[in-house]
Amino acid sequence: MIPLDVLLRDATSAEYRNLVTRPTGAAVRGRVLDTLRGAPRTEALLDFSQIGLVDFSCADEVVAKLVAAVHNLPVSRVIVHGVREDQAEAIDHALARHGLTVLAIEVDTARPRLLGEVPADWRTVFGVLCEQGHSLAGPIAALLDWTIARVQMALDGLVTSRCIVRDAEGRCDVGVLT
Repeated sequence: MIPLDVLLRDATSAEYRNLVTRPTGAAVRGRVLDTLRGAPRTEALLDFSQIGLVDFSCADEVVAKLVAAVHNLPVSRVIVHGVREDQAEAIDHALARHGLTVLAIEVDTARPRLLGEVPADWRTVFGVLCEQGHSLAGPIAALLDWTIARVQMALDGLVTSRCIVRDAEGRCDVGVLT
């Protein structure tokens, strides 16, 4: 868990909790990268729970640029954790502008959701995974009355975008979200 409020204070030497302005976002992203390089993890959970306002430019700098660079980072995926609806709107817009998708965990409900550019089939299959837990394509296809190929395409997209994980047997899951 990477507490963005702590990194924000370190980056700006100020006691405010708002992620606003592109330079602030770039400074916080730099601190996140330093944290990731110092202690590689399987997942980078960006904790927004103690952050106030998030504007579009900071969402772009902190989240979109990290998600875009995830293949070059020592992590398997980036998860936005503890996000409120107003923060999710800015993050969603920034990610969609770059054609990216990220897994987010809502602050009050701990409910997983997708932010960014999310095709309708991905959203539907993701909803089933959230309800059912781990699954193969076949059971999801039967539940939705879709072809296995259609479900597999959605699962492949979600795995490629690192929003879900797939085990060695091909079962997909949202993964550990702590």
